[in-house]
Amino acid sequence: MIIQKQSGLGRGLGALIPPKPAQTPVPQHAVEEQPTEAVSSDKNSILQIPIEQIEPNPHQPRHHFDHAQLEDLISSIKEHGVIQPLVVSPKDDGTYQLIAGERRFRASTLAGLKTVPAILRNATEQEKLELAIIENVQRQDLNAIEEAKAYIRLMDEFNLTQDEVSTKVGKSRPQVANTVRLLQLPEEIQQAIVEQKISASNARTLLSLPTESERLAMFHSMLQGNFTVRQTEERVQRARGTVTADPNIVAAENKLRGLLKARVSIKRNQQGAGEIKIKFHSDEEFEHLVQALSEKEEE
Repeated sequence: MIIQKQSGLGRGLGALIPPKPAQTPVPQHAVEEQPTEAVSSDKNSILQIPIEQIEPNPHQPRHHFDHAQLEDLISSIKEHGVIQPLVVSPKDDGTYQLIAGERRFRASTLAGLKTVPAILRNATEQEKLELAIIENVQRQDLNAIEEAKAYIRLMDEFNLTQDEVSTKVGKSRPQVANTVRLLQLPEEIQQAIVEQKISASNARTLLSLPTESERLAMFHSMLQGNFTVRQTEERVQRARGTVTADPNIVAAENKLRGLLKARVSIKRNQQGAGEIKIKFHSDEEFEHLVQALSEKEEE
């Protein structure tokens, strides 16, 4: 699931890491010739740190890495070096803990680099998790399930509210809430989101179904039918209304859809009363519906 990168997200890394002087990217051969110790004591500068002295970030919210993209990054690092520094936190034993730059760290290790450019950042455990989440959200590297679990960690481990989380990561509270709700889905559906077999938007519609068995049954139908979000919503609404759809209702819905070129749903009770819903998604669709209904009235 590839989404275009957003900018200006929340406080962002720039708010949590003081600005550093710009430096010329270090090519691979120059990186490998650096000494085996950090070459500067200035914490506002970019240091060359032995890669073997850096340990992975235990707070890293990202667990799924695209192999092809990682290979591309390895090739780039071999040719140009690491252009954007990692962010690390110094430890008492003289080593460093990675805060941000997990993919660059992995690719640099696989590329055989001896040292990597890094910025030192003294950070609390909460700040380490925040930085890791913010970096991944800004780059949109997290899948929806990883993002949801990261938000839950912020709320559970640091007693943050959804409002506070939304402020930190630069998303609206409804966006955070809707993402977290995906964790209510069965594990099989969550894994399908991770593997991009189903979109988060499609999966979210399944939450309208009351039981796990109904959600799984609809999910399996979605996989076989390759439904759009709109088609999934229609089927979920129908499943919530009656177990067996009235063929007369279905025929009427289909007829109205054909006439109005819009999504139509009909609900009727046993007494014959009910409602017809016509949905539109833009001003153009609305104007088309008004015109179509007016023409029918004139006839």
